[in-house]
Formats: sequence, structure tokens, C-alpha cells
Amino acid sequence: MRARAVSGRLARRGDPRYMGLAMFAVIYRWKLIPGREQQFEEGWRAGTRAIAEEFGGWGSRLHRGEDGVVVAYAQWPDRSTWERAMQSRMHHSDDEARAKYRGAFEPDSFETLFAGEVTADLLELRRAGSDA
Repeated sequence: MRARAVSGRLARRGDPRYMGLAMFAVIYRWKLIPGREQQFEEGWRAGTRAIAEEFGGWGSRLHRGEDGVVVAYAQWPDRSTWERAMQSRMHHSDDEARAKYRGAFEPDSFETLFAGEVTADLLELRRAGSDA
């Protein structure tokens, strides 16, 4: 069952607090330095957790493509929450995480590919080997 942060607490599907929530999605892209994929992922994981805790993000999924390109899909409760986080360039408190991921991608390769409202949500959290 999926959960979403609502006023600092998790709400699950079927919970009235979950229904009707606005959602905002952002897609980011990086070009990794060969051999630093694991370093980037470790930093990205810790940084994403810090962003969720400190700025109210709903988490992210990281995808690896061809030629060292990775993209992340991140969800936010709304545009204003994301914009507030962007005012500080999402400068979270985990300096070690930031050093890891920033040291693993090519300079000037980071970009925001898309930022917009979610108009339909059919994505379900599934894990390999799970029927749920």
C-alpha cells in the first residue's frame, strides 16, 4: 500500500487524507562520470531522504539509462512546496551525501527536464517477486 506524507504523518490509500491530494512531479537528469555510479546512487539516496525530511518532498525514483545518463522522477505535494525547496537549491543538511553525488556527475550536466502538476496517477508501488 502506498503512503504519502500528510502534515508530517503518512496517509495510505483509502485514508481520507490521501484522497484528493494535489501532486507535483519533477524529472531531473545527470550524466555520470564513468565508474562513479555507486557513489552517485549512495549520495542520491541519502540526499533524497534529507530533502523529504527537511523540505517536504515525497521521495524519488532513480533510473539508469544509456551512456551514463540517469534520471530521477520526484514527487512533491504541490508546486509551492517544491518552489520553497528550490529557493535554497535544496541545500539540505547532509553535506556528505551532497559531496558524493556532486562528485559523481559531469560538470554542467544536471538539468531539470520537466516540472508540472500530476493530472492522472496510475503508478502503483510494486516490488519484484511480490504479488501486492
